[in-house]
Amino acid sequence: MATRWGLCGAGKICHDFSVAMKTLLPEDHQITVVASRSLERAKDFAKKHNIPKAYGSYEELANDPDIDIVYLGVLHTEHWRVGLLFLKAGKNMLCEKPFAMNARQVKDLVSAAKKNNVFLMEGVWSRCFPVYAEVRRLLAEEAIGEVKLVKAYFCSPQLDIPRLVKKELGGGSLLDIGIYCLQFVLMVFNGERPECIQATGVLLDSGVDESVVVAMKFSRSRMALCVFSIASRLPNDAVIAGTKGCIQVLGPMHCPTTLVVNNKKTEYPVPEPCLPLNFINSTGLRYEAEEVRQCLLQGLKESPRMPLAESVLLTETMDEIRKQVGVVFSQDNQ
Repeated sequence: MATRWGLCGAGKICHDFSVAMKTLLPEDHQITVVASRSLERAKDFAKKHNIPKAYGSYEELANDPDIDIVYLGVLHTEHWRVGLLFLKAGKNMLCEKPFAMNARQVKDLVSAAKKNNVFLMEGVWSRCFPVYAEVRRLLAEEAIGEVKLVKAYFCSPQLDIPRLVKKELGGGSLLDIGIYCLQFVLMVFNGERPECIQATGVLLDSGVDESVVVAMKFSRSRMALCVFSIASRLPNDAVIAGTKGCIQVLGPMHCPTTLVVNNKKTEYPVPEPCLPLNFINSTGLRYEAEEVRQCLLQGLKESPRMPLAESVLLTETMDEIRKQVGVVFSQDNQ
């Protein structure tokens, strides 16, 4: 039986998610409803993507008995409030990244999911890509010896996008793209908490981070370096250096299709989209959707690929980086 999805949001990421779903078997996945704060917008979206139902409020989606899981694709400043609405209504939820604005909000969502006995996952789609699966396999069999250093870069000029530069919209490089570098490091080090985090950055006049450099030290003398910016461009690769070799995830490291292990390159192409996409390699959202389906079929309440404890650690790490760089959101004072 197909997993029945309800989309919360009718913006760019929900468009790409819907396009990605078309690359999966209809007997496995169906988007049955889309909800937006504007009924007209929801209806337009539903028509474009052949979705049977459209709602003009999130409450209607929360009360719909005919869905198995909600995909929360609204702006992250709203994740906590809207996410709690669905979890308290007993809905399973895949929440787009970043999970919420700070660790307190993330812990609220995790607590609500456990209290209501529902599935919850932060949509760090990178974790579900075949390249990431292969990286985890290689690390498990110590293919490059002991890992000593991890480097992850993500720099992409986006200062013309309002939601990335405005503080009230949760802007800045960290929450938008830096999160991908940090989650990669945490994956390599098996969700271990860093012993030391040193961050420095440059802020925009609006008070959000434009560019940040983060150095982290882990147990057993292991190090990580992350660089992210919404003002410059880099190849955006990730490298894992071991005592016996090197693994390189070629850019875009957050949705990769190319892996280089000790100079041997392997390609993992994503399917072609049926409609134009807003973001690169977005048909790769299919991997995340399928991961959720498999978790639900097995009766799991969280994904082993992105465990809730790791989402909390990831957010706590970002909170510490913001503290050091000097970025404070209104949600931090609530």
